[in-house]
Amino acid sequence: MTHTALLAAVGSLASLVLGEAAAQQRPGRTEVWDLQLGMVVDKLPDGFSDYACGTNGGPPSRQLGGWKDFRRCRPEASGLREVYFRYDDELEYWAKANNFTTEIERFSGTRVYGFPVVLSALFDERGVLAGLRIVSDPRDGARRREDAHSLRNFLTARFGRDGWDCTDHPLEDGEAPVARTFIKQDCRKAIPGVGTATLRTSYFRKKGQSEFDPQTGRETKDQFESMVRFELLKR
Repeated sequence: MTHTALLAAVGSLASLVLGEAAAQQRPGRTEVWDLQLGMVVDKLPDGFSDYACGTNGGPPSRQLGGWKDFRRCRPEASGLREVYFRYDDELEYWAKANNFTTEIERFSGTRVYGFPVVLSALFDERGVLAGLRIVSDPRDGARRREDAHSLRNFLTARFGRDGWDCTDHPLEDGEAPVARTFIKQDCRKAIPGVGTATLRTSYFRKKGQSEFDPQTGRETKDQFESMVRFELLKR
């Protein structure tokens, strides 16, 4: 083996060893599925960030120091208090530091099955985790917004495709399909040993929305609703 070839081989081996070492040092990330209904607030994993009072699956409002501050949030009509949270970005920074392209894509932002979402935990007055809420996040442009309704398929697969009691709602005045697709569906399923799951899926054009601007004839952007709203509530 020539000197040049030997150096190349050593360099390749070093890169391989360093890459394996970096992979072994990958930090873990806590995700929404690590939150188990029925756990008391003091026992919940604290590997998240940006805690705040929730707004029924919308943007965060009052900033919180963590789960323990849930009583600072106003109760919903159900009596539960909503705490918004996001995934910690440590894993994203780790992937970028190691130039791991696949992992950068996987761990960027707060996503469920690759879809940008707003996450919330719902607490009762005793501080018991009584529910989880996952809502499509239209503000995050990391994925095509029109794909948001497809999150439904992954959630039903996770909790079993059979046994859902679904109601498909008809078009209302002024509403229209997107191309030939129209979805306005509410589903419910009892999850043994866990609670009740509800799933709302929407994909249609609301009244006043159209594919083309009536004044200019140009194709419009984001004039449709594509959304999934999932809740898992303890019985």
